Formats: sequence, structure tokens, C-alpha cells
Amino acid sequence: MVINQETPNGKIKITIDAIATVAAETALGCYGVVGLTHKESGHEIDLLEKEDYAKGVFVRNTSNGYVVDIYIILAYGVKITEIAAEVQKRVKYVLEKTFDIRFYATNVYVHGIKLM
Repeated sequence: MVINQETPNGKIKITIDAIATVAAETALGCYGVVGLTHKESGHEIDLLEKEDYAKGVFVRNTSNGYVVDIYIILAYGVKITEIAAEVQKRVKYVLEKTFDIRFYATNVYVHGIKLM
């Protein structure tokens, strides 16, 4: 899927992969986030490699706007609700400022805890 925007100077096309990459890097920059994982990891949690980070983020268009789902792994000992809320807030802010697109929701799924 590609998002098309019209400007006075021409057209801009933004791919979902570009949005997913920015969202992944932003989430990883948050304190307590140690990695991203696939949506359906099963019982064993696999951290994604750097080149695959975008596979831990899913972007879809709804009638209300774009929705981002992020699947993260947190460090042991952090306050899960506070870290997840910070990831939500920061990812939404960075995406809206970077792409000038309204994001209706940022859903954060904590798929595991990693001992450091």
C-alpha cells in the first residue's frame, strides 16, 4: 500500500514500509524497549534483526485514519504500562510530524520480557 499526497510542487508517495521503519526505530529509542518481534511469534519469542524491524510493525488504513500496531519486547524490571504508554505517545507524535499524516491509533503489544 502506498499513501499519496499532493503538494503544490507535485506528488509524494509514502510506502507503508517507510512508516513501519520510522515507527520501529522510534519504539526502539524508548527506554525499556529491547526489541521487536513478529505479530504471531508463538510460544518462543524471537527478537527481530535490525534489517527486519519493520516486520514488527503493521500499518493499516481505517475509516478514522491510519492505525499502527507495534509488537515489542521489554527489559525485565521496567514498569510495563508506563513504557507501553510512552511508546504509544512517542511513535504517534514522530509519525505525525515526519509524514504529516493523521494516525488514529497506535497499539502497543508487549510480547515478552527479556532478562538483561
